[in-house]
Amino acid sequence: MTMTEPIIQINSMKKMYELGGETVKALKGVTLDIQKGDFISIIGPSGSGKSTFMNMIGCLDRPDSGKYLLDGEEVGKMKNSQLTAIRNEKIGFIFQNFNLISKLTAVENVELPLIYRGMKTAERRKIALEALEKVGLVDRANHLPTQLSGGQQQRVAIARALAGHPPILLADEPTGALDSETSRGILEMINSLNEQGHTIILITHDLEVAKQASRVVRIHDGQLYESGGEWFADNQNGTKEY
Repeated sequence: MTMTEPIIQINSMKKMYELGGETVKALKGVTLDIQKGDFISIIGPSGSGKSTFMNMIGCLDRPDSGKYLLDGEEVGKMKNSQLTAIRNEKIGFIFQNFNLISKLTAVENVELPLIYRGMKTAERRKIALEALEKVGLVDRANHLPTQLSGGQQQRVAIARALAGHPPILLADEPTGALDSETSRGILEMINSLNEQGHTIILITHDLEVAKQASRVVRIHDGQLYESGGEWFADNQNGTKEY
């Protein structure tokens, strides 16, 4: 089998911040390749560099040094307008708190990334309804977020992420605001999307959630460590959080 070029190539990425007069080294030269179709979780505690790394992968920020190639394009050298375009085309975001606009219906929330693409009304409504159907919520298309349960709101957020057919889904603590039973349903849906060919990057502090992925990478003090079975065995007992 011939290996294709990774959809994400990160090499020696560094990021520093000034905080309270001190320099914080959030990322200390991290390197990571993610293949198309991977399901990878990145697990780490608060302050580990997890959020900074997510912002880099999601093209919400630029590295100070090192390289980040997304689908063969170097992100670090892009202008803001280019970053906005690549986010809209390449990455679907799923957030812990859903990030739905309260005054918009489910279908209108799903349409948002398509509006930014300049898509005509009839076409984007068709695509949005198809995305809601994929997550089993087409019958709630005209409901406001306040009329939906937490699990339904997250499914709307997943539909919104899917609407633009991005190759990558970046899920930031996607079950963090949900109860255990609802969380299982959302994780099953994310697994199904991976089986359909989406590259999934899941950011979490929860070991049980992280174990859903086929690859687990730990982040600690701004550095990455690929985790194997031995690490999981050592962490079977005790808290389920990182």
